[in-house]
Amino acid sequence: MLSVVEQNRLRISKNTPSKKKSEMGQFFTPVTIAKFMAGLFKYDSFKGSCHLLDPGAGIGSLSCAFLDRCVSEKFSFKDFNLSAFELDESLYSEMKASFSYYSSLFPLSYEIKGGDFIEKATDMIHKGYTKEFTHVIMNPPYKKIGSGTNHRYLLSSVGIETVNLYSAFVSLALEMMRQEGQLAAIIPRSFCNGPYYRSFRNFLLQRAAIKHIHLFESRNSMFKDDSVLQENVIILLEKGSKQESVKISCSTDDSFSDFREFFIPFKEIVSPYDRERFINIPVLPILENSGSISEELKFKNSLQDLSLEISTGPVVDFRLKEHLRKMPEQNTVPLLYPNHFQQSEIQWPQPESKKPNAIERNSDTERWLFPKGCYCVVRRISSKEEKRRIVANFLNPDYFNDFDAYGFENHLNVFHENKRGLSVALAKGLTVYLNSTFVDDLFRKFSGHTQVNATDLRQLKYPSKAALIKLGEKIDSVPANQSDIDNLIKKMGL
Repeated sequence: MLSVVEQNRLRISKNTPSKKKSEMGQFFTPVTIAKFMAGLFKYDSFKGSCHLLDPGAGIGSLSCAFLDRCVSEKFSFKDFNLSAFELDESLYSEMKASFSYYSSLFPLSYEIKGGDFIEKATDMIHKGYTKEFTHVIMNPPYKKIGSGTNHRYLLSSVGIETVNLYSAFVSLALEMMRQEGQLAAIIPRSFCNGPYYRSFRNFLLQRAAIKHIHLFESRNSMFKDDSVLQENVIILLEKGSKQESVKISCSTDDSFSDFREFFIPFKEIVSPYDRERFINIPVLPILENSGSISEELKFKNSLQDLSLEISTGPVVDFRLKEHLRKMPEQNTVPLLYPNHFQQSEIQWPQPESKKPNAIERNSDTERWLFPKGCYCVVRRISSKEEKRRIVANFLNPDYFNDFDAYGFENHLNVFHENKRGLSVALAKGLTVYLNSTFVDDLFRKFSGHTQVNATDLRQLKYPSKAALIKLGEKIDSVPANQSDIDNLIKKMGL
C-alpha cells in the first residue's frame, strides 16, 4: 500500500502550484521518511489502546507508514483510533482510500477532521480533551505566525507562545498527549537556538524528554522533489518521561544507506547553565571522533568576559538611501557590504557592484558609523556552497588611510569594544579563531540555518583575551587556507 501512497504523493505534489504549497506550508512526506519515522516508536508502546494523532496529515503518508508497521509486525491493540487533521479538503479522498485499506486488515476506527488544527486543538484543550493521544506522528506546516493574529491569540489562551505553525502544532500535540505518549515529527532545525523560539524550547523541555534526533548531512535531501532547502531534523519526544541520554543519528540522505547513531549525555545537548536552553546537536566529525562534545566545553569565556561586544551592522541601506553614494566622494566614508570581503581580503571599492560603496558623513548618519580602527567582521548569511557557516574577516585600517570612519551594512556583524576598534593582535586572533573548523563544528551544533546572527555569536564560548592576542601576534596576516588556520589553532593549544 505504501508504494501506492508514494505514487499519489509524487503525482499530487507535481500538480500542486508552488504558490499553494508556500501559502499552506504544504510539503508531503516521502515514503522513506515516513517509514523511518514510524519505526522510531518504541516497541512497548504498541500495546493496549492506541489513539494516533496526525495533524496536517496531507494525503496520510505518515499515518499509513504507522499503520503499515502495525500490520507487518502484527501488533494487536485492544482498540485503535486514528484522528487525521487536514485543512485541504481536496486530499480527503486519497486519505480515505488508504485508511479504508488498512481498516480491512485489522480493527481500525479513523476520522478525517477538516478545518484549522490550531482552532480545533485549542477548543479541545479548553473543553478538557487532554491526555487523549498515545502516539503522534507529524509533518507540520512551516509558516510564520504574525503577532496580533487569531492564531497567536488562540495559542496564548492555552499558554503557548510561539512564532511558527510547526512549533504551534508540536506544542498543541504535547498538550493533548497522555503521559509517556510518544511524538515523532519532522521540524526545521531553527527552533534549536535564537530568542524567537526560547518559549517553545522551554515549553517542550518542561513537558517531554528528547529521545532521538536524526540529522541529514544534505540540506535538500528530505523534500528534494519540492526543492526545499530548509534544514530539517526528525525528533522523537516522550511526554512526562525522565530525560536520559539522547540518541543522535545521521545519514547523508533519505535512503538511510549510511545510517549512524550515537548516544550523547543530555547535559551536552542542553547545558544546565544555559538560560536560553539552546539545543546543541553535535555534528558528524565530533560524533565519529569521540562520541562526545565535552572537549568543546574547555572554553568558558563569553564576550562579556573578554570586554567585547558584537553588533549587527547598523546601516540599513533603504532607510538611508538619500545618503548613499555609488563611489566615494568628498565628505563620504566607506560603506562596507559582505561583497567587499572576499577570501580574507578587502576588495573596496567595487565600481561594477550594484551596491553603493560609500555613505555621506553628516549629522543624520554619524550615529550609524564606527570610528577608524581594527575590527573583526562576520557575514550574517553564508551561502550553502561555503564550507564554513561562520566567515570572519580582519578589517585593517591601513587599507582605508584616507578615512577616519566606516559604515557597516546590516548584513554584517561587527566585533568591537564599546563601539571602538580592537587592538591589531586581538582582531587578528579573533578572526583566525572564528574561521577555524573547530568553531564551525561548534556553531553547527546549535544552528541549522545559514544565517549567523549577533545572538548566535554571543552564545559561543571563546579562549581568553590573552590567548587570542597571543595568537594574533604570531601572524602577519590572517591566512586564507583552512588547513593553515586549523594548524595555528592546534599550535596555540586552542
